[in-house]
Amino acid sequence: MNIDPKDPRLTAYALGELENEDERVEIKKTVDGSEELTQIVTQIRQTAALMTEELQREPSPGLSQKHQQRIESELQGPVGFFSSSRGKWALGGGLAAAACLIFAAVLTPNLLQSRSGLSTVAELRREVDVVFSQSRALDEQFAEEPDLRYQESPAVRNEASEVVAQKEAPAAASKLRKTTEPESQPVPSAPGVGTVGGIAGGIMGVELTEFAQVGRSRADMPAPSERGAGSYLYSSLTQPKSEAEAPAVVADARLPDSSAPDFNTEAYDRIEDNRFLEVARNPLSTFSIDVDTASYANVRRFLQRGTLPPKDAIRIEEMLNYFSYDYPVPSGEDPFSVSVEVAQAPWALEHRLVRIGLKGKEVEMENRPSSNLVFLLDVSGSMQPSNKLPLLKQAMRLLVNRLGEKDRVAIVVYAGASGLVLPSTSSDQKEKILAALENLEAGGSTNGGSGIRLAYQIAVSHFISGGINRVILATDGDFNVGTTNQGDLTRLIEENAKSGVFLTVLGFGMGNYKDSTLEKLADKGNGNYAYIDNINEARKVLVDEINSTLVTIAKDVKIQIEFNPLQVSAYRLIGYENRLLRQEDFNDDSKDAGEIGAGHTVTALYEIVPAGRGLQIPGVDPLKYQTPMGTTGVAQSGELLTLKLRYKQPDGETSRLLEFPVRDGNKAYSQASQDFKFAAAVASFGMILRESPYKGNGTLAGVLELAEEGKGSDPHGYRGEFLELVKQARALRGSDR
Repeated sequence: MNIDPKDPRLTAYALGELENEDERVEIKKTVDGSEELTQIVTQIRQTAALMTEELQREPSPGLSQKHQQRIESELQGPVGFFSSSRGKWALGGGLAAAACLIFAAVLTPNLLQSRSGLSTVAELRREVDVVFSQSRALDEQFAEEPDLRYQESPAVRNEASEVVAQKEAPAAASKLRKTTEPESQPVPSAPGVGTVGGIAGGIMGVELTEFAQVGRSRADMPAPSERGAGSYLYSSLTQPKSEAEAPAVVADARLPDSSAPDFNTEAYDRIEDNRFLEVARNPLSTFSIDVDTASYANVRRFLQRGTLPPKDAIRIEEMLNYFSYDYPVPSGEDPFSVSVEVAQAPWALEHRLVRIGLKGKEVEMENRPSSNLVFLLDVSGSMQPSNKLPLLKQAMRLLVNRLGEKDRVAIVVYAGASGLVLPSTSSDQKEKILAALENLEAGGSTNGGSGIRLAYQIAVSHFISGGINRVILATDGDFNVGTTNQGDLTRLIEENAKSGVFLTVLGFGMGNYKDSTLEKLADKGNGNYAYIDNINEARKVLVDEINSTLVTIAKDVKIQIEFNPLQVSAYRLIGYENRLLRQEDFNDDSKDAGEIGAGHTVTALYEIVPAGRGLQIPGVDPLKYQTPMGTTGVAQSGELLTLKLRYKQPDGETSRLLEFPVRDGNKAYSQASQDFKFAAAVASFGMILRESPYKGNGTLAGVLELAEEGKGSDPHGYRGEFLELVKQARALRGSDR
């Protein structure tokens, strides 16, 4: 199809809001075939990400002391609401104006074309900063207006109205609603997130919220020192049709701390690159497989908003496993196939690179077992931004729409407390499930521990023998009430995982994102971990790869490599730093390891130093009392290494052993497969971004060349997107190194 750069469908496609699936596929094919359209789509996404970031960093507009005193006096008398447009703009106008200005001035085809002059994200960021500087000045001007009025509005005021706290057993929190309808047109709610209008409308929604809390006495209000202007505002909620369909929703929430300009408490575990080990002293390498992909999506989030990611956010194995590879389909009784390829390491041509690939068996949708799913959703105050709860709700709607009649869904939410919003419900009642999702609002603190306990209780009580039993935890990971430290949370998950219920962790948001905690929870919960930075990623994880996400085909999968000292002098496992196991753990079935989902591909890379090639490994003195043991006759066979795997059936407790000898065919890099080249490019990119001491001669220009050679057919465009990220990193670093 032909599509004009000014066609609004192009913007809708870039923001993941094109609802017609056939149209989305056609536009994607057209974009993939046009460098100009690809650049425009990239710029749209970068600009939207920048705007979202700036809006979230924008502090909540404050009120002067005299205006706060006026509010106090109003609360003591008859309740009033905003009606003056000047009053509305004093609270929300600057931000709304910023949103409108950005989309008017930035998200237009003219600006996105080369003639705009905004050819880099850095320039886009400067443009955004100018707009927000102007909006802040506008806010200050309104805040100091001497004749600011807070007037009653007949459109929303009703003397007979009162707000009640609806409590359910168990209840996550209270949902505020009016018991009678207003006399005229109700206050509109903010549009949904994700569209151009939705983002701007989400900001302008501040001016459409009701002022003060009807029915609360002044004695019930928090002290002035405990609240800000935002504490007086709550979203107008519609009354549910019935008590059974009324989800518990948090209301009267303060604005999240992440609105502060310099707010950033994102947490990542420190990663130390695996070092080279001498085969003579360390002949065995043992690790747990990993199918998580969160790191790649998180790295993409940083690059697309114009900043380099923190070094510790880069887990190379998760970047490798974000992509699927053309590994052979399993044909025997084992649930996955195993393949190995050896060629030159492109960043160190004197070394060899070993690629190990696993491919899980596919499960057709019609053959997928019945599922018992529990959505465990964080609705705390920190989940208010558009890339958190609003995006979460969009993502879960996609999943619900993919479920069938044999699937069941329950919804548990947690904030200051936890509650069952929706009992386990058959997916043939999609409207009921979707209505429960739609009514969720964010507010309060985060008591994740109580939510975890309740979610597993619900999952166990509806357990399906031989089916899919899974808790899907969606959160920013910022647990701050109840069980809060990582040790207790992981022990809680580990204990509940013994029930046979698996875990999927979906991370959302930025600023206070706790990657470290979420990765550990997924690891201890026999689960997988993905980061959802946009609706397209949600579609990838929950629609395109739904079986991989939900259906476990093997658990506790471990790999152990024994290297032949006559062929290899030293080796280094690339990535998997926090998945290393002791060599004796391989045969210990009580030791937890990773899970493989239906259709999953798993990739691991070893860089090896051939025997006879010198490598200085400092830190170990020669042994005084012994020398390396002599080799066996098998060492003379020419085998490079032996690959061993252990795995258990999803409901089993005893592992099965697989064993594969591997030889080196002495391939040059140019003879390697496309998948080998692409995996090498991804690994090299990760090492360069991490500034790894083992990146060798790798450069970003070299990564681009490798990735182009290995791009292949790229049906989903993921590899093409990788190329764009490398280009973005190159521009941000200002060099190829």
